[in-house]
Amino acid sequence: MNHPILYSFRRCPYAMRARLAIATSGLQVELREVVLRDKPQPLIDISPKATVPVLITSDEQLIDESIDIMFWALQQSDPDGWLKDLNQEQRSVSKHIITNNDGEFKYYLDRYKYADRYPEHSQQYYRQQAEKTLMDLEQRLDSHDYLISEKLSIADIAVLPFIRQFAFVDKEWFDQSPYPLLKQWLEEFITSELFANIMHKYPQWQQGQELQFFP
Repeated sequence: MNHPILYSFRRCPYAMRARLAIATSGLQVELREVVLRDKPQPLIDISPKATVPVLITSDEQLIDESIDIMFWALQQSDPDGWLKDLNQEQRSVSKHIITNNDGEFKYYLDRYKYADRYPEHSQQYYRQQAEKTLMDLEQRLDSHDYLISEKLSIADIAVLPFIRQFAFVDKEWFDQSPYPLLKQWLEEFITSELFANIMHKYPQWQQGQELQFFP
């Protein structure tokens, strides 16, 4: 294999953060765009979870966790210092932020977005629980321009796609919400060239088709 292979889905926040790290690293991968309701057999064969993103490195190592794909990319090339510029304390804080995002926040985000599937509580209840994370992030942004320092880092990039997803569940509510710094932070991301570059549309991957590369 000349290039690593990335199975991805354009709108999945996990796949977004993997593509963000790959894009900023300057690495190039073969992109296989997946339609989740029609997953290709090769993806099912290599990954028991058959969820995206999944990366197969050039030496055929399988990486099927998005945060691990981010580390893989940034450990090879990190021109913007998203990872290499962090001190030990910042790495610890980043781990805490990402763990909360992937755990408690994602739990309530899913129930907020698909409240009809979880009738145990109201959509408002799920949103209020998710807001605990929003309040924490707002406080962090009150101390510096980004979540852990004055520059963008892996902590921001790992969390931003999920905050974006939360915001668009009810954009009118979010636009009126009492989180001005968080909204500014998110808007900077959504309007960035980096975000635009990782959100290009690719056709569904089919075996035997011409190779597609990212970025």
